[in-house]
Amino acid sequence: MSGFNYEKDADGIVTVTMDMAGPVNSMSEEFLPLLEDTAGKLEAEEGLTGVVLTSAKKTFFAGGDLNMLCQVTPDTAEQFFQGVEATKAVMRRLEKLPVPVAAAINGAALGGGLELALACNHRVVWNDRSVQLGFPEVTLGLLPGGGGVVKAIYLMGLMASNEYLLEGKRVAPAKALESGLIDATVDTLEELVPAAKSWIMANREDEAAMTQPWDTKGYKIPGGNANTPAVAQMLPAAAAMLQQKTRGLLPAPAKILDIAVAAMRVDFETAMRIESRGLTYLALTPQAKNMINTFFFQMNQINGGASRPADVEPQKTRKVGVLGAGMMGQGIAYVSAMAGIEVILKDISQEAAEKGKAYTEKLVAKRVQRGRMTEEKAQAVLGLITPTASSEDLQGCDLIIEAVFENIKLKHQITEEMEGYLAEGGVWGSNTSTLPITRLAEASRDASNFIGIHFFSPVDKMPLVEIIMGENTGDVALAKAFDYALQIKKTPIVVNDSLGFFTSRTFGTFLDEGVRLLSEGMHPVKIDNLGKAIGMPVGPLQVYDEVSLELSRKAQETWEEMGIDTSGRDNAAVSSVVSTMIGEHGRGGRYHGGGFYEYGEDGSRKIWPPLLDIYYQPEVNIPDQDAKDRMLFRQVIEALRCLEEGVLRTVADGNIGSIMGIGAPVWTGGLIQFVNTYGLERFIARCDELAEAYGERFKAPANVGAKLAEGALFT
Repeated sequence: MSGFNYEKDADGIVTVTMDMAGPVNSMSEEFLPLLEDTAGKLEAEEGLTGVVLTSAKKTFFAGGDLNMLCQVTPDTAEQFFQGVEATKAVMRRLEKLPVPVAAAINGAALGGGLELALACNHRVVWNDRSVQLGFPEVTLGLLPGGGGVVKAIYLMGLMASNEYLLEGKRVAPAKALESGLIDATVDTLEELVPAAKSWIMANREDEAAMTQPWDTKGYKIPGGNANTPAVAQMLPAAAAMLQQKTRGLLPAPAKILDIAVAAMRVDFETAMRIESRGLTYLALTPQAKNMINTFFFQMNQINGGASRPADVEPQKTRKVGVLGAGMMGQGIAYVSAMAGIEVILKDISQEAAEKGKAYTEKLVAKRVQRGRMTEEKAQAVLGLITPTASSEDLQGCDLIIEAVFENIKLKHQITEEMEGYLAEGGVWGSNTSTLPITRLAEASRDASNFIGIHFFSPVDKMPLVEIIMGENTGDVALAKAFDYALQIKKTPIVVNDSLGFFTSRTFGTFLDEGVRLLSEGMHPVKIDNLGKAIGMPVGPLQVYDEVSLELSRKAQETWEEMGIDTSGRDNAAVSSVVSTMIGEHGRGGRYHGGGFYEYGEDGSRKIWPPLLDIYYQPEVNIPDQDAKDRMLFRQVIEALRCLEEGVLRTVADGNIGSIMGIGAPVWTGGLIQFVNTYGLERFIARCDELAEAYGERFKAPANVGAKLAEGALFT
């Protein structure tokens, strides 16, 4: 029977084992009545000497009900607030029991799970790498509203709690112990509850042990309160740094800092109410609704295999061939070896292949130096990579990934020469950012086993893999690519074939609009600053320099060689600027001697002075909001078109792909999710305004109007 199992032993210790309905314990509708009933039993229990709170699930407690949080509206906000306060009230009853209460944490305790543990006087944790502790709420646009912010301040102080509250850091038990979030660890599960009971028996007469820090008379917050000179001096700087980091686009970190400061200025109970109000405020924001929808529900949907063929058995990669040991190939080799996969890293010379392996040597050496990897493990990873110039070494690879230059003739040649070395039933993957997979597969002996596997640079850091289905790609190839992406700990999205696929095609509109603004006379520095103001990592002109104008020119030439018609892309403005920059001034981008910017040997960057003479027109007055909307809406519109044309298979792929692949603003929850909370009718109206002022490229795609007519959202 599900619920909270209640068992009293001969020593008078009650063990409450949470075993709620469903796969995890969580703050569902079932939770509060169960906790209230349990608190009532404990308060009435005769001969009670202590309480152990533990879990029958693999996780200790999973936290809040995100479905419920997504449904909070202005009309239900007060009811939500009262619910938060009621939950805190019953947790306070646990804290006020006249006996020691210990949490025996057998699995992950994140968010509400950690808050429940903090309602206990003592926390002992199974020291296993599967166990994580922390407050990830900020990554969903929320804050720990069950006492997490206030109690973290009391336990750790403002500075030490920052990484948990403002960054959402999840830590292993050893780190949590060091931070003061927990009190003890055990090495085996069998020791866990006995260790909690042992602590209770040793402290059942100790008043201090059963009194929470925030209830202890004269208790001082570590590092001091808000009036302590060091803290008081630091607060303005902290607020300024937070504003600089979030650009004012993410309300959760600012609200967390406000509550943290309040916790150092007012009494505990008042601070707890302020925290509840803060959570209620954030639950109403579009940013929270966007981030919960995408980073929790849709991420789980993708990683759960929604885009993978369900009837194909698991396709584990054991030996991967990587063709090309350059920037992309060496990164693919590294992540594959780190996942325990044997790697054949091939280039045209042994020297080039060895140089590619050296990339992994450098990265694992850093990990060893920082204590994140043993020397033995590092050598094992290196032993999995075989650098070679010999094609015969590819024999028996169950997956080969070609990662050479974006040249269709070269890719065709390599496919024809190397495909025969695949193991029977093996899959050929092409790492390309723009070239249509169906055209690349023309050189394959079996196009059903040919698939696009688009990595992002740098491969070891970027979390996304874009899998591209050609017209003839089969389900087994898709399953193989999908499972390989998960194997190397990447998030896979699956899209259909198109020039530029989803990510490159959509990201290109951001660069395009930045160049258009330049050609219309806006100051280049202002363009990049406004690009960052919408939440993009860097401005469009700076990005264009990094990816290189020269590469853009070569891509256009490649498309023309392939006979691909790009006339419908309306790229005359960009072509003109690229032609002027490269053809007349030799400015091909950062790695071609400079582009829109010039670069110093010390890493400094400043606008190339002649750029202002060529393009800047001081008399031009494009409203800042128009410029920001142009750079954001172009990407949103292109993502919607990809969905409308069937390039995107799901909304989730579009949202996750836009954030993890091209750096779309986190606050949007993804380019398609943005439309849901912006409002479909409002979005169409704003598109019409932009189209009238700046061109038909801003007209809202028909699928927005269709959703509006249905009274539906993009899900």
